[in-house]
Amino acid sequence: MRDLNYNHLRYFWAVAHDGNLTRTADRMAVSQSALSTQIRKLEERLGHALFEREGRRLVLTEAGRIALDHADTIFATGDELLEVLRETGRARQAVRIGALATLSRNFQIGFVQPLLHRADVELVLRSGSAAELMQALAALQLDVVLANRPPARDAITPYLAHRIAEQRVSLIGRPGIAGDTSLAALLATQPVVLPTLESSVRAAFDSLAATLGVRPQIAAEVDDMALMRLLAREGVGLAVLPPIVVQDELAAGSLVEFDQLPQVTESFYAVTLERRFPNPLVAELLRAARR
Repeated sequence: MRDLNYNHLRYFWAVAHDGNLTRTADRMAVSQSALSTQIRKLEERLGHALFEREGRRLVLTEAGRIALDHADTIFATGDELLEVLRETGRARQAVRIGALATLSRNFQIGFVQPLLHRADVELVLRSGSAAELMQALAALQLDVVLANRPPARDAITPYLAHRIAEQRVSLIGRPGIAGDTSLAALLATQPVVLPTLESSVRAAFDSLAATLGVRPQIAAEVDDMALMRLLAREGVGLAVLPPIVVQDELAAGSLVEFDQLPQVTESFYAVTLERRFPNPLVAELLRAARR
């Protein structure tokens, strides 16, 4: 884009970071009308609106967020050039990933593994509730959200739920249980740590228990995989978990996989939003996850 006016871009960049036209105009000692004119010219050149108004606030559009990412890179590169022509680093592209706070940390690390050692990539990782993360995704503050269930999709928020993994679920507990360790015997005699009723894993487990004709003793119902892992390590009961959640403990022998639960699996999803300008790093992660 040889004819891009970088003065226009710098004015946009300043307003985007300030989030306030008046504040930026005062700081840069220009009138608000002149500032608005510069931004409008940039929008005309790019062919996209960069801001939209929400009351008195200026909010970046999707095109505006992309332009801001590139402007950050452009002006950071200019700063580097001024440092006595000494290479001090490389421009980095950001990818913003959200994950349910209750999701397996091992699974999260596995998902981002392809980007972990790339010098040109900056990972921004956030955790939170499903509602918080979906809201951030809809506001284009996140590029992808990791979850263990697909969100509701409608015309207003057209989410795309990519199922990227399906993990078997097993009975996990401390070693040393004596006697009959068949699946039915374990469920009939040992306390269990279960996901909460809202979980698809819990529904499948309850169906399996009914088929086997056993009524398990429930030691705890937990919606957090990390907490289930800790309860299993403390010997509270046998946890109904995908082995990936406790892979380190299984390798060390502090926990044991007693039996796989037939027909019980945990699905993992990478949720994105239909976007005109998707982050290409997300596509790389999805391809790697499917492999």
